[in-house]
Amino acid sequence: MKEAEGLQKDGYHFSKLGGGIVDSGNGYWINFSSCSQKKARICSTDNRADIEGPKSSCSEITVNGSLSAESQDADYSYKPSLSYDLEDTVIARFPLLEYWKLCFVNKRLLALLLSGELFNIRRKIQFDEPSVFMFASGESSWLAFDREFKSCRRLPVLPADMCFFSGDKESFCAGTHLLISGREIEGLVIWRYELSLNKWYKGPSMLNPRCLFASATCGIFAYVAGGIGIMENSEVYNTAEKYNPDTQSWEPLPKMIRRRKLCAGCYMDNRFYVIGGRNDEGELTCGEYFDVSKNKWELIPGMFKDDPVLTYHSPPLVAVVNNELYSLEASSNQLKVYLKRTNTWKHLGPVPVKADSYRGWGVAFKSLGNELLVIGASAVSSTSNSMSIYTCCPDPNAKELQWNPLDSGRNQLSHFILNCSVMVA
Repeated sequence: MKEAEGLQKDGYHFSKLGGGIVDSGNGYWINFSSCSQKKARICSTDNRADIEGPKSSCSEITVNGSLSAESQDADYSYKPSLSYDLEDTVIARFPLLEYWKLCFVNKRLLALLLSGELFNIRRKIQFDEPSVFMFASGESSWLAFDREFKSCRRLPVLPADMCFFSGDKESFCAGTHLLISGREIEGLVIWRYELSLNKWYKGPSMLNPRCLFASATCGIFAYVAGGIGIMENSEVYNTAEKYNPDTQSWEPLPKMIRRRKLCAGCYMDNRFYVIGGRNDEGELTCGEYFDVSKNKWELIPGMFKDDPVLTYHSPPLVAVVNNELYSLEASSNQLKVYLKRTNTWKHLGPVPVKADSYRGWGVAFKSLGNELLVIGASAVSSTSNSMSIYTCCPDPNAKELQWNPLDSGRNQLSHFILNCSVMVA
């Protein structure tokens, strides 16, 4: 990270940090209110948590080109410092996608990032926020978006071989790790992106490396189940595993009741659900869930019996919001909600993207906090080939859902989404 050029006042030196500039050595924080107005506010760091409060000692400075600054009645005679506990609480509230910049501030913040303590603080103060990681057709690198898709940045290029880039991949998140499973020349591998360091690392491999599997995230943990290996005539798996990002390791779970590939996963009611898919005998209409408290699997006959079967279809498009399971029916572009008591599905109307264009492939359908997120080719406009992004707050009892567009044409990316995962941390 480059330091702010020419910004010095009475011997104090400042460096850029996120939406402002911090003097890590002398205890001042500069917040830029508007780039267009070229104004900034400088405050004692003891007021960072409540910058607009009555005790805030701030002055306005004018920023001109080289970031030279001249104080206006600023009082530098008293500079109380924050306690480390309070400072950590303030820093923990930084936007998640900006965390990697903290390692350039000082060694103490770097140590907090490496230890994961900042993320523990976020969980303690319940400051989790979802971020969307996506890989679209025609792109050379992954993209990260905030919840409202107002900010976007490219991740470092994944250092895998060409076999990995050209093949099918599955993605899922665990804590602050984004994991991508795919095939390299040497075999099935996993690459993980660590948000805090903004770097890619290889591994760790699953106990049973697989593709076309189901996955789901709960808290910092990720669950995978089913799928197949890459050997000729490889059997369909009924094995399952759990990933712990703190130890960067996998642990085995009890085997599923059914073998299945091309299945979907979700986490609901403290259970890991695996839905649909197929095995050597054909399409599966049953689902099953792993009960964490009982450490065993339970079968749900006919859970997916109402979903029309398409040739060469994608895994079921499912997402959970407020412990309710929703499905996007690829054959009709209809949104459905699962009625747990009757083991049936209720139609809630169409979604504004074309899931039927490629039999469910190329569409992202995810939960985004208390909203549903869908990304793909617009069903409203037939002239644009760029992606369309919509969210809605689903209501199982609503007669009609209101879908809200987020991108407004800003993201001129391909509408065909190869991989998409939501990280909540």
